[in-house]
Amino acid sequence: MDFNTDSFELARQTRDPRFDGRFYVGVLTTGIYCRPVCPVRIPKRENVHLYPGAASAAEAGFRPCLRCRPEVSAGTPAWLGSSYKVSRALQLIEQGSLDDATVELLAKRLEIGTRQLSRLFQKHIGASPVAVAQTRRLHFAKQLIDESTMKMSDICFAAGFGSVRRFNDVIKKTYGLSPRQLRNRRKKREKNKHGICIKLAYRPPFDWQAMLQFLATRAIPGVEEVMQCGYRRTISVNDVTGEFSLIFSESSPSAELIISFSDTKQLLKIVEQIRQLFDLKADSAEIASDLSQDRFINSLSEKYPGLRVPGCWDGFEIAVRAIVGQQVSVKAASTLMTRIAKRHGQPYESDFVDDGGTLCRIFPSAIVLAEADLSGLGITGQRIAAIKAVAAAVKSHELKFDGVQSTERFINRICQIKGIGEWTAQYIALRALRDPNAFPHGDLILQRAAASSGQRLSARQLRKKAECWQPWRAYAVMLLWRHYPQITQ
Repeated sequence: MDFNTDSFELARQTRDPRFDGRFYVGVLTTGIYCRPVCPVRIPKRENVHLYPGAASAAEAGFRPCLRCRPEVSAGTPAWLGSSYKVSRALQLIEQGSLDDATVELLAKRLEIGTRQLSRLFQKHIGASPVAVAQTRRLHFAKQLIDESTMKMSDICFAAGFGSVRRFNDVIKKTYGLSPRQLRNRRKKREKNKHGICIKLAYRPPFDWQAMLQFLATRAIPGVEEVMQCGYRRTISVNDVTGEFSLIFSESSPSAELIISFSDTKQLLKIVEQIRQLFDLKADSAEIASDLSQDRFINSLSEKYPGLRVPGCWDGFEIAVRAIVGQQVSVKAASTLMTRIAKRHGQPYESDFVDDGGTLCRIFPSAIVLAEADLSGLGITGQRIAAIKAVAAAVKSHELKFDGVQSTERFINRICQIKGIGEWTAQYIALRALRDPNAFPHGDLILQRAAASSGQRLSARQLRKKAECWQPWRAYAVMLLWRHYPQITQ
């Protein structure tokens, strides 16, 4: 990655929160690595070495700081400064690909050799894939020790450790304290009656109000709910159901996450999916800087700072939404999704005592909808056929939303399904694949929003105009969608 030492050193000296998670500071005199916002006295420049990630600092022999807690940083954006293969590999590691598999299998999924993958990681990340996965497990375990009231044995397996003994040894070796001693250092916490509670950080700016507004207009009643400062929804992982809520703080760049889910081994995977849903690891300042070469998009970035790209909980669910949303309003699409959930979704009883029955359905899986009767819901026959075809492809593992294959290959594959065109495929790539360069250039609103007042660009003209927006075209899409209502008033 492009590691500009001078600008990063300035960020360290000023404790700039926009750089939190983008690099880490290894202090040579103490053997500890810190976040750039660490509140301790700032070490002299000659006594530090800057690292692009926590894993690279750990591989260099530094221990994580107990004061600034690197485990609660916003995290390093997977796409920033990395090669395509490294970005995909990081996404897979975040999804747990190395929890029960080898680097060889990870490289095979990415269609490259193991040695080549290791070389790319050293070049772009400064650490091996295994070190990245180990640091991920260690940080999550430390956060659960500090912030939750979970039993240590549950934390061990929730973080992906194979045994309690291994968990204890790694914690003691890293921090010089046992898990129990680490917990005793923190302020005692009361058990949350709703589930496991931790904080998720992000680097400012982040317009989370705009994110919630986007999700609110597309929410499926019974499956998800948007509140004034947060979001809730039901989830299903390996046929185990549960729910989560995320409440944003109005005083700090963080949100409180509460998860109610019985299989704690899935916690790390669930937390990573929620981070992706809200695009919490994005670096808005860096993205805005790259987009600034276009005067018009730059003006929108300044007008709407901190816009992120909404992800999703489940790629198949977003694919269904994209299909039913063809040539209908956002509100109409939400109505159709609600009908599907009511008829075919699994009933759910919320663990939140004050829920009042708001969350009561699990959105149906591909296995269910592949055989479901979707007639009489107001969905056209062609779209029903497309939904069932996508469901069948997902059920047979011919179509996956894990981001392993390139977006181009994914789009080519899904567009083979009758009833799915370029716009639908690009929208799915934007939200489900988390491709920051996805671009539904056939979108009429984008064609109008990017044109001069009262005009409309053709799809070809829009693609040409957007060439300089790469590799962040998805973020330009969000800016244009946000801007469009302003030019129609």
